[in-house]
Amino acid sequence: MTQTLTKPDIRRPGDIDAAWLTAVLQGQGVDAVVGSFEARNVGTGQIGESVRFRLTYERDAEGAPRSLVGKFPSPDETSRQTGIMLSNYLREVRFYQQLAPKALVRTPRCWLADTNADGGEFVLIMEDLAPAEQGDQLKGVTLEQARQVMEQAARLHASHWGDDSLDDLPWVSGSAAAPPSAVTPELVGHLWQGFRGRYAERLQPYWIEVGETLTRNWGRYTHIHDGPRCLTHNDFRPDNMMFATPAGGHPVTVLDWQSFAYAAGATDVAYFLAGALPPDVRRENEAELLALYHRHLTELGVSGYPMADLRGHYAQGGFLLFLTAFFASMVVVQTPRGDDMFMQMLGSACDHIADHDALSVLA
Repeated sequence: MTQTLTKPDIRRPGDIDAAWLTAVLQGQGVDAVVGSFEARNVGTGQIGESVRFRLTYERDAEGAPRSLVGKFPSPDETSRQTGIMLSNYLREVRFYQQLAPKALVRTPRCWLADTNADGGEFVLIMEDLAPAEQGDQLKGVTLEQARQVMEQAARLHASHWGDDSLDDLPWVSGSAAAPPSAVTPELVGHLWQGFRGRYAERLQPYWIEVGETLTRNWGRYTHIHDGPRCLTHNDFRPDNMMFATPAGGHPVTVLDWQSFAYAAGATDVAYFLAGALPPDVRRENEAELLALYHRHLTELGVSGYPMADLRGHYAQGGFLLFLTAFFASMVVVQTPRGDDMFMQMLGSACDHIADHDALSVLA
């Protein structure tokens, strides 16, 4: 007889066995027994490790998945410590435990979400979204995919638009209850100067101007938003999404909820459009995509947010893409793809900042 656990504990991928996977399924009401499985790493995450488990059943049952995807702390200690320092691991588990059911945005079904007290160890077991495929920051998206993402952005933001109850949750970035941020002006300045040194040969003069202006005026930047707040993703880019393929899958599913915040929704929109579309395509279609996002917000019940305000907040949104590019590159394990991705994000952010004269708001 196969022995099962009464409750699955927190484990790293190498310690997972068939009994543990059986406990995950039975904990969600699926009376199946896993006989064996294959495990293989998937994705390109910089902070966490993702593994696909292909399941073979000793006893099958209705609703039993053929495969699952698990997310775990990064095996790289530098990246893992970053995840702990920034509360990324803890935050993502809390999202799936408490916010995902009401967030309206399409997310994976979560079979298990658990973490220890400090967030240093965690486990997420989610539905396998294949044959949908992960987006690629370096390849970008099609215009039709961008339109679909605008709908998902509006759904996410409308779900908690002006919801000050988020201010009571200490694990929500930007909330009133959140502890002082580990991202201090000194840390930001230090990482920017380190980034300048490491990538000096790849940086264009305007990119350096943006970095110097942003880090010099950090206090002003952190208080720049003067409009309504909502639940935001804060790393809203193709790598953190799954897109349908000709073989099937949901049109768009949003992943990687490690950085979400109570902040400006338009920042997610700018972060995505600036980074996921070539600059000329973005410029040509920006007005249409913003109007589409605004229309979805309105249809979902958001009122009192005129298009003029959206445009103003959107113009400032490229700074977060710029910040993420240089900050993340210095606190996670360095890889060739990571280097290329961070350069692409930085350059795209600067194109957006220049197009909207955003540096003027920091002067």
